[in-house]
Amino acid sequence: MASSIPAAACTRRSLSIIIRADDDHCYSDWENPKQFSGFAKRMEVIMHQMIGLFHGLESREHVPVGVITSMKGIAAEFEKAVEVLEVFKCRSKIMVLIRCKEVCRLLQERTSQIAAWLALLGSAIDDAPELHKKIIYLSRDMKQAHFHWKIVKVTENEERVHQMLQEEGREARRKTSNKAVQSGIVMDMARVLGVEFSNYEELVNQVMLLRDDMSDNSAFDDTDWRILKSLEAILDRDNYNNWLFEPHNIEAEIMEFFNPEDARQMISLKNFLCPLTQEVMKEPVVLETGQTYERIAIQHWFQRCAEDGRKPICPVSGTVLNQISLKPNIGLAGAIEEWVSRCVDIKIKYIVQCLSDEDSASDDKVEQALDATCKILLEEDHHPVGSRCKIRKSGIVILVIGMLKNGANRYRSVVRSKALMVLFSMVKDDESKVFMLEEGISRLAIHSLTGSSDNEREYAVKLLLEFCNDETCCTNIAAEKGGLLLLSSMADSHENPSLTHLAVQVLKCMERIEGNIKELAEAGRFESLLKELHEGSDEVKAEMASILGSMTLTNTSKEQIARCSSKDLVELLSTISGREASLKALYNLSSLDDNASILVDSAVLPALTDILISQTNHQNNESSAEQIQLLKELSAAVIANIVANPGHWELAPADSEGNPMQSQVIVHNLLALLPRASPKCQLSILQILCGVASSPQASECVSTHIASSMGGLKIIVRFLKHPRVEHRSHAFRIIRMLSRRSPSEELASEIRAHHKIQCLKDKILDNQATEAERSDSACILANITLSDNEVKSVLGENFLRWIMTSLKDNEHHESMLTEGILGVLLHFLKSQDTEIASIVEQVNLMSVLCELLVSTSKTKVKQLAANGLECLSQLGNALFVAGMPGAHKSNKFCSSLKFIICGKASAAPANCPIHNFPCEEENQLCLLKSDCIKPLMDILKDKDTDVQVASIQALSTLLPHDTSTNVFKRVVDEIDRMSVIDGVISLFIEARPGEVQDKAIWMVERVLRSEGLSLRHSLNQPLVIALVEAFKHGGCGTTKKHAQGALTNLKQISGFGGKTATQTKGRKSE
Repeated sequence: MASSIPAAACTRRSLSIIIRADDDHCYSDWENPKQFSGFAKRMEVIMHQMIGLFHGLESREHVPVGVITSMKGIAAEFEKAVEVLEVFKCRSKIMVLIRCKEVCRLLQERTSQIAAWLALLGSAIDDAPELHKKIIYLSRDMKQAHFHWKIVKVTENEERVHQMLQEEGREARRKTSNKAVQSGIVMDMARVLGVEFSNYEELVNQVMLLRDDMSDNSAFDDTDWRILKSLEAILDRDNYNNWLFEPHNIEAEIMEFFNPEDARQMISLKNFLCPLTQEVMKEPVVLETGQTYERIAIQHWFQRCAEDGRKPICPVSGTVLNQISLKPNIGLAGAIEEWVSRCVDIKIKYIVQCLSDEDSASDDKVEQALDATCKILLEEDHHPVGSRCKIRKSGIVILVIGMLKNGANRYRSVVRSKALMVLFSMVKDDESKVFMLEEGISRLAIHSLTGSSDNEREYAVKLLLEFCNDETCCTNIAAEKGGLLLLSSMADSHENPSLTHLAVQVLKCMERIEGNIKELAEAGRFESLLKELHEGSDEVKAEMASILGSMTLTNTSKEQIARCSSKDLVELLSTISGREASLKALYNLSSLDDNASILVDSAVLPALTDILISQTNHQNNESSAEQIQLLKELSAAVIANIVANPGHWELAPADSEGNPMQSQVIVHNLLALLPRASPKCQLSILQILCGVASSPQASECVSTHIASSMGGLKIIVRFLKHPRVEHRSHAFRIIRMLSRRSPSEELASEIRAHHKIQCLKDKILDNQATEAERSDSACILANITLSDNEVKSVLGENFLRWIMTSLKDNEHHESMLTEGILGVLLHFLKSQDTEIASIVEQVNLMSVLCELLVSTSKTKVKQLAANGLECLSQLGNALFVAGMPGAHKSNKFCSSLKFIICGKASAAPANCPIHNFPCEEENQLCLLKSDCIKPLMDILKDKDTDVQVASIQALSTLLPHDTSTNVFKRVVDEIDRMSVIDGVISLFIEARPGEVQDKAIWMVERVLRSEGLSLRHSLNQPLVIALVEAFKHGGCGTTKKHAQGALTNLKQISGFGGKTATQTKGRKSE
C-alpha cells in the first residue's frame, strides 16, 4: 500500500511518534494526550488491515479515489496533532498549565477533522465489512470525544490555575501581589502539579524547567515571559522563606540565649500560624471548610480570586466555597493571646538580664536584646498584650537611655540605632515619654544626629519629631549646641530623601515656637524670622532686624534674606524704634556684592542718603548725639558697600529729588560732611567716593564734581597724612583716580599748596607703607603735571637712581607700583636732561624697559615702557646733535666722541646705521644697539591701541628729520631690513580712523619719500586704498596732509596729480 497510497506512509510515521511517546510515559500525567494516543493505536490497526487489503494492487490507479483523498486528509491532520502534542513533552508541567486552553482547542479541532476524514474513508471501502466497521466506529468515537483538562492524580483546579497564571501575565498588573496571595498561588499550583506545598526545591525546579523550555523555543509571547518572571519573583528564596518555614524555627535566631525550658514554652503551635502568611494570627477566622486563616490574609486571597474571574476557594484544601463566611475563632484567639503574653514575659526577663550586665555583655548580645525588644514592640501592634507597659515596668527604658548616655562611644552605630528604635517605639507609652523627657532625650537624639549610619540618624530625627509637640522639648532642642544646624543640614541635603523629609518636619514644628526664631535663623532657617519681619508689629520687626544685624550669615543666606525682606527693612527705616536695627541688618546684607542691585531696587539709597546727609534730626528730642552719629555711620557704611562695585546704583535715584549717587548735589554734600564726620563715618564716606569715582560710567563726572566743589580737592588731600591707614589708603586711591581724569594742573596745584609732592615721594620710598599707598602715590606723582625744576630739585637724581634700580630688580612687573614708578620715570626722561645719560648707561635702562615689553601682560606697563624707550631714543638723538663736534655725550654713546671727552679713542667699530657714528653694542640710548626694535615691533600687534601708538612713536624716533641726506636712506634701508616698515604699513592698513592711524601715517609718509620704497609699494593696492580713505576721512588736517603726501610719493610712479618725479624732488628736503 505504501507504493499505491503515498499518504499512508506519512500517517504511519505520525502514529508511530504519538504511540511511542505514550509508551515512553510522556503522557502519564495527562488524560487528554492519553485519550488521543488511544485513538492513534486504533488507527494503527486500521492502517495494518488496509495494507493487507490493497497489497495486491500494482498501481495507484486501481485504488479508489475516496481512499486516496481521505488518506491525504488523515495524514495532514495527524501531522498537526503531533505538533500539538509536543507541548506534553516539555520538561515543565507549568507549561501545560499555561497553554491548556489553546492545546485543548487545537486537539479538539484535529480530532474532529480526523473523524470526518475517517467517515469518508469508510464510505470508500465497502468490500471489507470488518475493516469498514472499525473505521466507522473510530470515526464515531473521535467525533464524540470531548477533551477536558484533568490531570490523572488531581481531579480539579486546572482551569483555575490556568486563569491565575494568565492573570499574572497581564501587562496591566503592575503591583506585586502580597504575601497571602503569593502563598495561595503557590498552594494552588503545587496541588495541580502534584507537589507538596512545602517542597520548595521541586517548585523551583519546575520554574527553572519552564525557563529552559521557553529559551529553547521562540514561539512564546510576552504574556508567557511575564508569567515566568512573576513565578520567579514569588519563588525567590528570600521572599519564599519569609512566608514558608517550619513552626519550630520561628524564634530560632533571637532565642539562642534562652534556656531550653523557656525556649520550649515560646515555640508556637502549628495551628497558631496562618497557612497563608505563616505568622501568628491576630484575628483568626474559620471558613466553611473548617480551615482557619488570618482575616486580612484570606480577604486578600478572595479579592484576587474575584480579580481572576473565578469562584473563591479554600487555599489549603482547594475546595470551591459556596459562600464567603468568616467566623471568628474565639477560642484560638484567646489561646494565642495567652501564649503571646507568656512569650513576652520570658523575653523581657532575658532582655533585662542582658542590658543590666553592660560590662560583660558583648555588642552582639546587646544588639540581640535590642532586636528582641523591637520585635516585642512590633508584635504589640498585632497582639496587644500590654507589652509597652511591661517593658516600662521592667526598667528596659531606663537601661536603654543609660546605655546611650554612658556608653554611646562604646557601641557600634547599628547598636545605637536599635536603641533609638526601642525608644521611638516606646513613645506611644505616655509614662515612658514623660520619663524620656526628664532624662534629656532631646540631647541624646541630637548627639545621634552625628552618627555614622543613616539608620541611627533617621531614628534620632524620628524621636525628635515625636517630642516636637512638647514646647519644653522644642526649647531644649533649640538650646542644644549644633542641634538645629545639624537638622538644617539634613533638610538641605538630597542624599537621603526620607531623612530630609523627617528633618524638614522637625524644623517646621520648631518654627511654631516663637522663642526659637533666633536659634533657627542661626541654623540657616529664616522662614519664621522673615515672616515676623513682614507681618509683625514695629517692635517685633525691630527685634527681627536686630537678630539679622547681629548674625554671621553665609552668602547664600544673605541673598535669600535680601530678596525676601529688603523692602521690609527699608520701610523699617522710617520708624524711630527700628531704624538702628534695620541699618545694622542692611549693613550685614550689603556686605555681599550681589545684593547691591537687590537693595537698590528696594529704594534703599534715598532713605540712606536722607539719614546721612540731611541736616534734620531724625530722632526725637531726647535722641543723643551719639545715636545720631551711629545712624550716620551705619548709613554711610551701607552705601559704601553698595557702590563698592559698578552696577545698578549708577542709574538709580539716590535721594528724594531723584539725583543719582554720582550727581553734583550728592558728591558736594558728601565732601561737605567729610571734615565734620566721625572717623568711622569719614572712612565710609571716603569709601563711597572711591566707589563712585571708580565706576566707568560715573568716574568722569565725579572727578569733575570733586574738582569743582569748594575746597573738595583740599579736603581729600589733607587725608593723605591721616593717622589711620584705612583713611590714608582711600584718600590716596581717590586722588589717584582724580589724577587720571581731573585737570592735572588743578590737582598738582593743590598738592603743591599742601607740600605733598615730597610726601608722595617719601611714601613711595617708605618700605613700611602698604603696597596700595606706595602704588597710589607713584601713580599720582606720575599723572600730575610737574615742572622740570620740580623734577630736578624735589624728586632729584637719587630718586631717579632708585626708580631705575627698582625697575631693574623688581620681578613683579604686573603691579600697580611698577606702573606708577614708570610714569614718574617719564617725568625725568621727558625733560631731556643730558645729565641723566650716564645714569641710564649705569643701570642699562633701555634693556630694562625692553624686558618689561616682553615680560608683562599689563597694557599700561607696556605703554609706559614704550614711552620710556621713545624718550631715551629722543635723548640719544639730541646728544648726537649736540655732540657735533665736541658736545657732551654719554660716556658710551659714540666711540668718536670719547676722544673729545676722554682725550683718547678706542678701537673704531662700524658706524651705527641710525646715528652714523660707531655706537657701541648695548648702547642704552640707541634702539638698534639695545635690541629694542623687535620687542617694539611685537607690541604693534597688541590689542590695546594705546600700546600700539606708544610703539609707533618709539619707532618713529629712528627716522631723522632731514630726509634729503644719505643718512635718511641708510636708516630707511636698515629698518626696512628689520621689517619695521612692513609692520607699520600693515598696522596702518588695518587701523581705523583715530590716533593709531594718525601716528602710523606720519611714519608711512616719511618712509615713502625713499624712491626705492615708493617704487616697491606703488602697486600695493591695500596701502593705496587705505591712504585714499585716510585722505577722505582723516580725523585731522595733519592726517589728510600726510595721506596726500604719501599718495603723491606713490604717484611718482603712477602719475598721480599730473606731477613728475622731478617736480617733487624739492619736497623731499622738507
